[in-house]
Amino acid sequence: MAVPTNKRAIQLAIFIAFGFLFGYDIGVISGCLIMPDFIDRFGEFDAEGQKFLSSSRQSIITSLLSAGTFVGALAQAFTSDRFGRRGSILIWAGIFTVGVVVQTATDRSIAQLTAGRFIAGLGVGALSAIVPLYNGETAPKALRGTLLVLYQLQIIIGLFMSYIFDLGTHHLNNSASWRIPVGLQVVWGLILLSGIFFLPESPRHLLGTNKPEEAQRVIAELNGVPVEDPLVEEITKELQYGIDAENEGGRATWLECFSTRNFLWKRTGNGMMLQFIQQLNGQNFYYYYGDTFFQSAGTELSPYVIQVILGAVSVLGTIPALRLIETWGRRRLLLTGAVAQAACALIAALVGHYTLAPLGTSKALLSPRNKSGGDTLIAFAVLHVFSFSLFWGPTPWVYLGESFPLRVRPKAIALGSATNWLWNFLLSFFSPRIAQDIGPLILLIFFGALVFGYGYVYLCIPETRGLSLEEVDELYRSGVRPWNSEGWRPHLMEGMHQKEHSSVDEKN
Repeated sequence: MAVPTNKRAIQLAIFIAFGFLFGYDIGVISGCLIMPDFIDRFGEFDAEGQKFLSSSRQSIITSLLSAGTFVGALAQAFTSDRFGRRGSILIWAGIFTVGVVVQTATDRSIAQLTAGRFIAGLGVGALSAIVPLYNGETAPKALRGTLLVLYQLQIIIGLFMSYIFDLGTHHLNNSASWRIPVGLQVVWGLILLSGIFFLPESPRHLLGTNKPEEAQRVIAELNGVPVEDPLVEEITKELQYGIDAENEGGRATWLECFSTRNFLWKRTGNGMMLQFIQQLNGQNFYYYYGDTFFQSAGTELSPYVIQVILGAVSVLGTIPALRLIETWGRRRLLLTGAVAQAACALIAALVGHYTLAPLGTSKALLSPRNKSGGDTLIAFAVLHVFSFSLFWGPTPWVYLGESFPLRVRPKAIALGSATNWLWNFLLSFFSPRIAQDIGPLILLIFFGALVFGYGYVYLCIPETRGLSLEEVDELYRSGVRPWNSEGWRPHLMEGMHQKEHSSVDEKN
């Protein structure tokens, strides 16, 4: 019997998590919106004949991506079932690349720019659901959490890279200032498209579509052993047993995601709720509008530098989560993160409200109290972003990728991802209007969401660390209370062995 190795599975996870293009696409546009050439090409004339980008036009440019991601996240459920996980990745990577080309090729057409944003958004939304789906189905259970966190880390790296490129090109006095950072996304899309040459199909999907020989070859590849190795047969039997149990009752529908069977309504609701709470953590508010608050705090830093700082903090915060997701577990990370971020949001809200000078106040007129309050606000904003990256940034995606049976997995993950993108859109659309009225006190909304999140996780989210996807299904069916789930142990294999023994007895 050969010694199994997870090297191949890790390599595939790293490649497929090349999804830092998702974070890059989200982050790159914020810097473009304040570039002179971009404003000249896509802005409107004000009363004095000067070009500017109105808030409504900025909203259209940014929100069309979110609209596309919402549609793409739902649409991938159809392609993932029909064409497989591998084929679906290639389809949506191609759509994303086309959207980038449309954006980059535009000259002065706001319609072409926004159409390109929408098309690219379709790819981003679809891939944001397919990647955790694929990684969840191919990763060994001992490494699944780490490899799904790797996906989040590369999204954050993409966000950071977009800020770096915006900082590096914004001084150019022509269209290269924005075409270079936007057009670079073609490279990310082409790299994913190259996966057609070596990306295997998910073994669970192959078994679910009655292709056991192909599934065994993939299982052998992922574990670094020959096809005839006993480990391959053992894993195949375990997967097939779980899949047979899941697939009793025919083909799944969207409504089944909310059915009482195997507590699917609870699992789908948990996935959607975690994505909802994640978006209301408050970190995206700092990403989108933090430069306004920081300028009120008296900082001399440019918006580009502020973005780079936040991006670097996010990367540093996500790295420890690669280990903590398996040592601390999912529940502990979410509970700890809710407390840490709620404290940051509360302090920043009150300090900002009671100590900052009105927006637009000259730096020369800032009092020592204003400057001290500004320093405190910036410090807790950075801590908030760091805490999000460590706790709530990756964990909901890990949970989403490992909580559903095969028959509804693409659809349930689609609903969770679509929830994320829907609230991302609503947050980016309404936050500036709310902040204009109440200023830093908007952070109290996020404080309330985090307090609610703590209670929800404690009461509703079970611990899934160290369980196979089939064992997660058994966890929910067992009815164990979430706060007691840490010590729960599966009996799935016992059931499989009993079934095998019964078959032998019948033959005898």
